[in-house]
Amino acid sequence: MADFTALADVGRTLVQLLRTHMTPDPIPQPEMIGLASPADKGDFVLSLFLYQIEQNGVAQQSYMIDNGPSVKDPPMAVDLHYLVTAHSNADLQTRSIDEQRVMGRAIQVLHDNSIVKGSVLQGALADANEEFKIIMREPINLHTAITLFPNQPYKLSFNIMAGPIYIDSGKNKPIGRIVDRGDTFGEK
Repeated sequence: MADFTALADVGRTLVQLLRTHMTPDPIPQPEMIGLASPADKGDFVLSLFLYQIEQNGVAQQSYMIDNGPSVKDPPMAVDLHYLVTAHSNADLQTRSIDEQRVMGRAIQVLHDNSIVKGSVLQGALADANEEFKIIMREPINLHTAITLFPNQPYKLSFNIMAGPIYIDSGKNKPIGRIVDRGDTFGEK
């Protein structure tokens, strides 16, 4: 389980995974892969955009965590939804082919690394030796796309879900030893 930085660490982990496997072909430099909205991609050739966070009720734990002289509430399990988008500055004749090559390689990398663990993990995820799964999801619906990116042309993307991600509770409850016990059997 990781602290509140887990969300940012998942994004950093995904970017590092893609940078490791997608450079120099089809993307010439690692810095051309990063976290950004498709509407504000800057110089990125491949962008990942966290657009939704939802609680994962199936993976949610219900037991308290022993923390020495105290107990912690269970961590919250969440799933993170990313939009992965390719961008090309090539001329009109080759732009679509470039973007499709980048998308194809990104899909291949994420499929081949669908369970993320070990040395690729970044930040608090690495410290806690966490792991999470990457699942390709159905495309976001048109209404959501229009809401997220008003007045922007449609850009071919695919949707992934990373999770479950566990975020530690910051709430500790002190506990003490039982020092006295009373017996009330038979009393009226």
